[in-house]
Amino acid sequence: MSDHRHPLHISGRFSSGLPLLSGLLLGISFPSYPFIRLDFLAWIAFVPLLLSLQQDEPSGKSYRKVWLAMLVFSSITLWWVSLATFAGGMLTIAAQSFFLTVPFFAFIAVRRWLGFRFALFSFPFFWTAWEWAYMQQDLSLGWLTLGNSQANLTGMIQYADITGVWGITFWLLWFNVLALLLWNSRKEPSPKFRLIVALLLMVAAPVLYAKFVVDEPFSGGEKKASVRVSLVQPNIDPFRKWQDYTSYDIMELYYSQTNRVVRQEHPDLVIWPETAIPFYILDSTYSGYLHSLRLSLKQWNVSLLSGFSDIAYYHPDSLQAKSSTVRLDSTSNRFFETFNASMLLRPDFTPPRVYHKIRLVPFAERVPYVEYFPWLDRFTFSLAGISSWGKGSSCDIMEFNSSGYGTVKTANIICYESIFPGLVSVFVKNGAQFLTLVTNDGWYGTSYGPYQHVAIARIRCIENRRAMARCANTGISVFIDRFGEIYKEIPWWEVKTLTADVPLESRLTFYTRYPDMLPHAASAVSVLLVIFAAFRRKPYEKVAK
Repeated sequence: MSDHRHPLHISGRFSSGLPLLSGLLLGISFPSYPFIRLDFLAWIAFVPLLLSLQQDEPSGKSYRKVWLAMLVFSSITLWWVSLATFAGGMLTIAAQSFFLTVPFFAFIAVRRWLGFRFALFSFPFFWTAWEWAYMQQDLSLGWLTLGNSQANLTGMIQYADITGVWGITFWLLWFNVLALLLWNSRKEPSPKFRLIVALLLMVAAPVLYAKFVVDEPFSGGEKKASVRVSLVQPNIDPFRKWQDYTSYDIMELYYSQTNRVVRQEHPDLVIWPETAIPFYILDSTYSGYLHSLRLSLKQWNVSLLSGFSDIAYYHPDSLQAKSSTVRLDSTSNRFFETFNASMLLRPDFTPPRVYHKIRLVPFAERVPYVEYFPWLDRFTFSLAGISSWGKGSSCDIMEFNSSGYGTVKTANIICYESIFPGLVSVFVKNGAQFLTLVTNDGWYGTSYGPYQHVAIARIRCIENRRAMARCANTGISVFIDRFGEIYKEIPWWEVKTLTADVPLESRLTFYTRYPDMLPHAASAVSVLLVIFAAFRRKPYEKVAK
């Protein structure tokens, strides 16, 4: 009988190819184009890499294998970022390759102290804990959370309403661990049978749970409550925006599309995409534009949620004026700060409800930690002059009136924020009955980046059991139900509008109430495992030197 602490020898050439294979499997398992569905490969993607790490070898050699696998993984999954900014894309891939190796520092150390088998069983805790911890700081991209690989496999991930995306990650990692044990036990009938049964149960349990929740009404009588929403997709190429359009041209384009859809579909809410209004329409300089927009909304009798560029002015003595993203307007001698924002305007001329984006794309919209080290601002990779945005601080809920339901509460998420599960859960906990998302994915051409972005949004709907209206400048604009299923869609790179009834919900899922329970538990277990391994390491000093 083989001992997993003393695995079989693997030839050098075969061992070197295994990390590459893992990187490839991880990369192609993530969402890409709709006609490519390889998400199931994530269930075994770590097996080759872990198999290569069974050997007794120097820690440096093991780390190089891990880094190679993560570099391939990041390159396949994130190459499209370079279409917006080549330097930024290369930096993103390099940074993500490193950050993905961090859990393996603990894995390699524990393997050295207590052997491979102990490290293997610790690995799901290390990885899940790090994924969560990484997303808590501003430097995080967070796109490659392992659970995101299953975003389109909605029939298997309905349990995210309990565990969030962290549970999907944890489930995948344990499946990989058991699959590796099955490979190592392939010549031993008894453990082989038990492992096969365990793996089958890991497949069956999510399927059965999904069938249960989909068939079971979630909100009782509220299930029929809905609001009518129209999405406006203008299809404006962000790279050519200022070459081909003036501010007047842009507003007229939106007016034309909105006027048509309001008259035909009679929505309660119209949504324009991220930075649809690319100037400071709430500033007194553009009061004419704002007045014209308000008159149109009154005529249409509809509320509007739109992305726009906002500006705030500060007194020279205020604390905000000392922030690195605050500038001095020499003409008016006032300090100001700009924001990637959204606003909700109602037809009754009430003051707009404004939300400032909280999670900003690292280096593209804001350089991480620039508030502490102002000189870092020179390292920004701006997109068409968009950079150094101010950072929002409040998860504001927006309210508007619907003809059939009365007052409706919604949460607006701006673009990249949709990859942060904890942030979205705060909006829902604050009272959002459905989610809206405004974005501009036009920077990434016809790559599969926009499809990845849509897929990740599906998990947010499942976690919180909230439908979503997603409006994108060049696509992909969609309506997603509370089970993560897309039920209406506008193809990308088309000038079009789309209208649908969006279900409203008020009940909170277990995940929404306790969004960090699983990663907190994984973090605590990880610390205990490392401490235990460190204190027990002496008897195993010669293991994997």
